[in-house]
Amino acid sequence: MSTGELMTSVPVWVTLIAYFAGAVLITISRRKPQLERTARWAWTIAVISLLVHVGFAYHFYHGWSQESAYRETARQTALVTGLEWGGGLYINYFLILCWIFDVGWWWRGLEQYRRRSATLAVIWQAFLIFVIFNATVVFKTGALRFIGLVLCGSLGLVWLYEALKRSREEQTQALN
Repeated sequence: MSTGELMTSVPVWVTLIAYFAGAVLITISRRKPQLERTARWAWTIAVISLLVHVGFAYHFYHGWSQESAYRETARQTALVTGLEWGGGLYINYFLILCWIFDVGWWWRGLEQYRRRSATLAVIWQAFLIFVIFNATVVFKTGALRFIGLVLCGSLGLVWLYEALKRSREEQTQALN
């Protein structure tokens, strides 16, 4: 593995680990608020390491060329879908901008962040997991695909468990 490959890959692994840790901790912190600070730090580390990954990818693979990145995205998309389309690159940019905004909002307006719409939080998490699933499972092979499947499946189970638990608690409170 070359230096460029290593420097580009390590931040992706850090992003994935921090994202999944953060997502689980965010979910659990509804019941255990003392975990919120750790969740926020994991979330912050995830977005910073994603930015580092993008910087290294542009440096080592694309010579800081947007056109090169777009062409490579189109090539990879064509291999998987048969459609030569580089627009996924802009989806990634949108994700990065939203994630930076989300982290900044969380650090700046903690109480306001806690009170944000549940619908907004679900849409945001759905978008994140959609992009991460595609990046690790749909567009990758081998160990990364397997790890992506395990992490996405595990997170789905955590979300389902917490939702069922919350529903049972609400039913119990309604009966009392």
